[in-house]
Amino acid sequence: MGNNIIYTKDITLYDLEKKFNLQLSEDGLFFPEWQAEPPEITPEEKKFLNLVKAGYMNLTKYPVMLENAVQLTVLSPLLHLSNLLLAPFHIRTQTSVRVTSMDEDITIEGRIDILVLEQNFWVLVIESKRAELSVRAGLAQILSYMLASPVPQKPCFGLITNGDSYVFLKLVIAESPTYGVSRVFDLMNPGNDLYHVLGILKNIRQLALNEFQVSPD
Repeated sequence: MGNNIIYTKDITLYDLEKKFNLQLSEDGLFFPEWQAEPPEITPEEKKFLNLVKAGYMNLTKYPVMLENAVQLTVLSPLLHLSNLLLAPFHIRTQTSVRVTSMDEDITIEGRIDILVLEQNFWVLVIESKRAELSVRAGLAQILSYMLASPVPQKPCFGLITNGDSYVFLKLVIAESPTYGVSRVFDLMNPGNDLYHVLGILKNIRQLALNEFQVSPD
């Protein structure tokens, strides 16, 4: 049987379940990181995140907000505030990935929007969608990227956002790839859910520092 190329934008959860034995864990203990008590969000950070939310909500008044606008308006401030742009971390954009199924029947190819790394360890895979698309539209896509993690013995974390909504994922590949999903954080909710998003990003950063026993600056 020949090897078929499928691009990540066309992949489905059914494909991943059938060809990669991917399964969803609904055990609350599988993905505790998004529920853990985050480091303190300072009053200054909250004030800035309020401005980020206001700026994004202003953009939604105008038609067709593309993915790069989401990245510029919301993701860039969040990555700065979480210190994921500082050493020992760095980012790559439009990173090409490919992953082949266990039976070598299909190969998935695509490009990761934003990848946060510590050396060759994938700290966070980020998929941004257009504002009019549901974050669910990016679920199979980001999981296919995460399956390509070069350090499969370590958990890989992901974030999907369309600017309005934010959902985190955790994938443990091991012998049988298993993933968990956080609740959806949404800017339409009362208050500012960006506080929660930043807290989770800070938790993921600290986990990576602990993993490699790196002292923060």
